[in-house]
Amino acid sequence: MVGDRPQIWLSQIKLTTFRNYEKLSVNLSDHHVVLTGANGAGKTNLMEAVSLMSPGRGLRRAPLSSMRHKTAPDGFSVFATLNKDDEDYAIGTGTAGLDPYATPVRRVRINGTPMKNADELLDLCRVIWVTPSMDGLFTGAASDRRRFLDRMVLAIDPAHGRRASNYEKAMRNRNRLLDEVPNQQTDQWLDAAEDQLASLGVAMISARYELVSLLTGLIQQLSTNQQSVFPTAHLALEGELEAMAAEGLNGFDLEETFKKKLRDLRYRDRAAKRTLTGPHRADLIVRHGEKDMEAGLCSTGEQKALLIGLVLAHGMLTKTVSKLAPIMLLDEVAAHLDIDRRAALFDRIHAIGGQAFMTGTDRNLFDALGSRAQYFTVDNGSLNREQDG
Repeated sequence: MVGDRPQIWLSQIKLTTFRNYEKLSVNLSDHHVVLTGANGAGKTNLMEAVSLMSPGRGLRRAPLSSMRHKTAPDGFSVFATLNKDDEDYAIGTGTAGLDPYATPVRRVRINGTPMKNADELLDLCRVIWVTPSMDGLFTGAASDRRRFLDRMVLAIDPAHGRRASNYEKAMRNRNRLLDEVPNQQTDQWLDAAEDQLASLGVAMISARYELVSLLTGLIQQLSTNQQSVFPTAHLALEGELEAMAAEGLNGFDLEETFKKKLRDLRYRDRAAKRTLTGPHRADLIVRHGEKDMEAGLCSTGEQKALLIGLVLAHGMLTKTVSKLAPIMLLDEVAAHLDIDRRAALFDRIHAIGGQAFMTGTDRNLFDALGSRAQYFTVDNGSLNREQDG
């Protein structure tokens, strides 16, 4: 970037048998990256590869088996050189070289050293994204909003992913025990499982509340300073335990309350064959501040603007809290914005300070980026560099 280079950026990406890329190697500058081309050319596939520089299943949440090229029965590999504070880190991930008949397992290497899990990528960078599939976030299932919320938490609290994973394991263990014949031994096992579930659950609620509180403060600051052309998002957590936390119940008492509910409602959960109380049932409620209206009731355009404004604020918060300006993946994000809002979007992205990858079918949509970006045309799994703006 001109004058204010990002601290974290990808200088090289190599794909081997990933999606429609049989083989790709591209060198990048520290500018933003704009990918244009026809639908189906592979723009989102390349962004998905970059999203694997973070824990999880990438921006599509796709099975690993679906990411390999049709000609590659033994899997795929994604390699990137990450420049962080002028030091290079070689990051590799994928399933290539594993048994093609076994369930694919994602492996991660940093500078050639195998990592225990993908969470260790959070020591180097944060990756956040907006995709067209998120356009229905405010009208879709609560599980989608919880997943969105937890990814936001993960960007500022790297321990949250492991915490949520352990919570899911503890809940599955409790659900399995509920299927056992009730007796003294089963009750003792359930007591132990519920102690663990309550401890992890309250920790998840606390982490989510911290994120919502920090993000709300930043959004209000931006609104007060008139630094955003996007609607003001008002955020709240909805759920039985979340309501108690909002009323001021401290963590210890909330954990004891959760444990008591789990014990008292075993009969109900046995009948339902699942645990019906806990942070896995919570919802993220978003309102359009200026209209004082639930996001799900707003127009499609207003919902898109709310989402973009929320993600931009989260990007700024991520930089502030983690000291790592995030790599941002913005898929078709400019398509439905007017020219002034597009220009404001690009300015906000640039101000966050990380490298951003953006896609679109029309190169003209990105004119306001000018020389702050490098431009590529994507065509059937190949990249052609254009003259920068």
